[in-house]
Amino acid sequence: MELQDGIPLHKQISDWLREQIQNGSLKVNEKLPSENELSDTFEVSRVTVRRALQTLENEQLIYRCQGLGSFVSDHRTHQSFAQLKDFNEELAGSGLQTSSKVISLGQEKVSEVVASYLNVKEGGIVVRLERIRLGNGQPIAYDITWLPVFYGQLIEGFDLEETTIFKVLENEFEIPVEKGCYRLEATLTDATLASHLEVEEHTPLLLINRISYTIGDKPIYFQKRFYRNDKIVFEVRTQRGGSDRKRPENAQVNEFTARINA
Repeated sequence: MELQDGIPLHKQISDWLREQIQNGSLKVNEKLPSENELSDTFEVSRVTVRRALQTLENEQLIYRCQGLGSFVSDHRTHQSFAQLKDFNEELAGSGLQTSSKVISLGQEKVSEVVASYLNVKEGGIVVRLERIRLGNGQPIAYDITWLPVFYGQLIEGFDLEETTIFKVLENEFEIPVEKGCYRLEATLTDATLASHLEVEEHTPLLLINRISYTIGDKPIYFQKRFYRNDKIVFEVRTQRGGSDRKRPENAQVNEFTARINA
């Protein structure tokens, strides 16, 4: 490919790579040429190459792994656990219009397991919210969320089909959502989940158990979110550290895992 005058160089490179992906010359999960190789091939700077790759990453045609390079993405939305995000934030930049469908919202007696996550008494009252999470009107995930009554009452009256719990608490009541703990596992749809997610019964799903906290390590909610794994994939980037390095965050995640397993 010869670069043309009058068209930004980064755009010509991203257009060429996009064409290679779309016509199948570069296949799903195939590694792209390195920045140095692309720089030499097109006789441009690495800055120009990085800008071209950033364009393709923003379009979710490729994903990049530090130290490994860039790879062709599949059709699924790629997300990271590097930051605590709500559903709308997770899909921001994917090109999908997010929304939710509220299935139920009401109070119930809390089970022993959920009570332990929310630091409330077993048999006490909590607020339970169930929603289908949508992208361009298509089901991507199904949430079951339990909140202490205090936080549950705060979200009542808000349009939870267009906004999120995080946004309501942070923007309307200045209650910061500071951190969260996750546990991931595989599961299968039962008849109810299959109906909500528009898949066959016994379809594999990604289940994320999550607790979100505000100031003082106060639990805001415990949530089970069932993701269609044909719609979204999560990526985790880790850094190797010394064995003597203290990691209090890890200790908290381990505690959460143990409680989920209990």
